[in-house]
Amino acid sequence: MESNTARIPLAERMRPQTLEEVIGQSHLLGKNEILQRIVTTREPVSLILWGPPGSGKTTLARVIAKEVEAEFIELSAVTSGKKDVEKVIEHAKQNWNLQLRTLLFVDEIHRFNKAQQDAFLPHVESGLITLIGATTENPSFEVITPLLSRSRVLVLEPLAKKDMLTILHRAVTAEKATKRVSDDALDYIAELSGGDARVALGNLELALNLSKKVTIETVKTAAQKRVPGYDKKGEMHYNVISAFIKSMRGSNVDATLYYLARMIDAGEDPKFIARRMLIFASEDIGLAGNGALGLALNAFQAVERIGMPESSYILFHVATALAKSEKSRHTTSAMHKAQQLAKQYPDAPVPLHLRNAPTKLMKDLGYAKDYKWEADFKHQKGFLPEELKDEKIF
Repeated sequence: MESNTARIPLAERMRPQTLEEVIGQSHLLGKNEILQRIVTTREPVSLILWGPPGSGKTTLARVIAKEVEAEFIELSAVTSGKKDVEKVIEHAKQNWNLQLRTLLFVDEIHRFNKAQQDAFLPHVESGLITLIGATTENPSFEVITPLLSRSRVLVLEPLAKKDMLTILHRAVTAEKATKRVSDDALDYIAELSGGDARVALGNLELALNLSKKVTIETVKTAAQKRVPGYDKKGEMHYNVISAFIKSMRGSNVDATLYYLARMIDAGEDPKFIARRMLIFASEDIGLAGNGALGLALNAFQAVERIGMPESSYILFHVATALAKSEKSRHTTSAMHKAQQLAKQYPDAPVPLHLRNAPTKLMKDLGYAKDYKWEADFKHQKGFLPEELKDEKIF
């Protein structure tokens, strides 16, 4: 008869119980780093753990609660509401009276709205609860400022391949399956995981269930196609498009095409990509290649009309051309300077000789005086207002 333990997913069974067992995140767990200090001093602080899936956010919250001897209460912002939060606060008050600590872990805290996040503030301030929120989204945009100011934001990185292999070897040993899994298969699982320990252990578990001898082919069957870690409204979306733009700006064609392929593979809207290339052509190429703007505009219109997957040809074609083009930010810099001066001198009088003079009275007052309607005519008094006559914008 199958035991209850065997029904628990491998990723859960392998979850570390102490800080020493946690693999990776050395920038947080090393000697004298913040999480080590929290455990050593046994003085928990409210934290926002920001990192990709499978990087250890839930694990770290549970370990901290255990190490500082606090009751661990977990809520998911996806399924919990105001009443659930109120119940936790009431329970925390009971713990307070018994001189017990309460550590509340809120998974996907970015899913709570502003009012729901506000509800934690007085209880975090009073010390009634220690709040640890986990998010895959940039907390600068998704977590309210008052809560951020009362917490430490810790950034978790995707697990490195060597750390993933350590976790996988540990799991294989625990499952007494060392002889069943080839090193090549473990290496392939680590490569496929994208830094997500939960994905890696899930693939390992399924592969072990599929075959007595786990090979790369077994892993391919178990894993199927890896889904890229890319959320079109999330941090990865902005990071990849930023890298794409910076690669074009740096005239690095290889990097440009790599990031473009990642966006397309993740299902990014091709019109969004084409729109950014259109802006880039004017902002970063500008006068160095006047044909670039027309090329990017044609690409945008073509993508609108053709759709995917055929639009890939157009996107790769034009991205390559923009990356290889000479760059000039002269007009962009001039635009910023002009905008700055327009804000600084919003009411500077237009010089009399440049003003419109539709009546005799205006002409008598000096409007349009000595101005000649000729191409390239340069008035001796210049064109800028008096306050700006010495400014160089372009």
